[in-house]
Amino acid sequence: MVRVGVPEDTPQTLLADFPTQGVELVRLPNSLSDPVEIHFWIPPSFGWIAANMLPHLRGLRVVQSLMAGVDWILPKLPPGVTLCDGRGLHDIPVSEWVLGAILASLKRFPDYRDRQREEVWAGQKGQRAQQASAAPPDSPLPYLILGDELHGKTVLILGYGSIGAAVERLLTPFNVTVLRAARTARDGVAAMKDLPALLPQADVVVVLVPLTPETRGMIGAAVLQQMKPGALLINAARGPVVATDALVAALQTGRIHAVVDVTDPEPLPPGHPFWTAPNCFITPHVAGSVEAFAARAYKFAAQQVRRYASGEPLENQVSEAGY
Repeated sequence: MVRVGVPEDTPQTLLADFPTQGVELVRLPNSLSDPVEIHFWIPPSFGWIAANMLPHLRGLRVVQSLMAGVDWILPKLPPGVTLCDGRGLHDIPVSEWVLGAILASLKRFPDYRDRQREEVWAGQKGQRAQQASAAPPDSPLPYLILGDELHGKTVLILGYGSIGAAVERLLTPFNVTVLRAARTARDGVAAMKDLPALLPQADVVVVLVPLTPETRGMIGAAVLQQMKPGALLINAARGPVVATDALVAALQTGRIHAVVDVTDPEPLPPGHPFWTAPNCFITPHVAGSVEAFAARAYKFAAQQVRRYASGEPLENQVSEAGY
C-alpha cells in the first residue's frame, strides 16, 4: 500500500483522479507533532509550512512539489528521496502574467491608475488651456505620460525552459525579436556567459531562471548597467536572483523600468525603498496563482502517483543542479 500525503484542506474534487487500488490518501495537517508514515508527499504551497512538516515524515520516498521552483525544499530533503517539481504546470498563468506585465509597463497603465486615484487627467499637457484658447484641433501637444509599443521590440528571455517557450509563443503576434539564454547553450539558445553581448540589444529582459547558487544575485549592478537605457526588466523567477539594492539604485536613476512578481526580501516589508522606486510595478508573487491551477496541478500529481504505484519512471525529476 502506497501512502500518499496531501494537505488536510485539499478539496475532495481535486483528489478524484487519484488511483484507489493500492493507494491510501492521508490528509496531513499543516502542524505535525507526531511521526507519520508517508511514502509519497504532495506538500502545501507555502514552503515554510512544508519545511516544518518534513522532519515528522517517515518512510518518505517521493516529494511531488506543485511549484516550479524547489529551492525552498531541496536543501532539506533526506538522502534517497526523489524530488519532482511542477515544471509545465505554471506555463499558462506565468507566461500570461509576463505578457501582461510587459504591456502594462509599456502602456504606462500603473501611472494612469495612480493618476485616476488622484483624480488627475494626465493626458496631454496643457490640454484644457489650449482648448480654452481655441487652439487648432491638430496642434501638437506634449504628453505628461507617453506610452510605448511592443511591436518590433527585442525581448531577451533568461532561463529558456517551458515557461520561456510559452512566453515566446504569446509574443509572436507582436512581431518581436526574441533572444534566448539558458545555463547551457543549445540550438537557438545562448549560454548565460553571453549576456554581455545580449543585454545591450534587448528592450525587454524577462528573468525566468530557477534559484540556485549560480543564479543567486546574477542580476546585479554590472548586469543592470549593461542593459539598454530605458529597457524593461521583468522578474517572474525568484526575488534573490536580482540584487535588490542594485535594482532600486538603477530605478532611482531612471535608467531602466521594472515589473516584478517576486522580491528579496519577501514579503516586502513596509517602508522598504523598493515600494517607492520610480518606474516600478510590483505584484505579490501571484503570477502563477489562478483558479485553474489547482485542478491542473492535482491531475498531474495523480498521474505521478499512478506512475509510482505501478513502478513507472516519474516525470519532472529534479537533478542536483536544482531543476
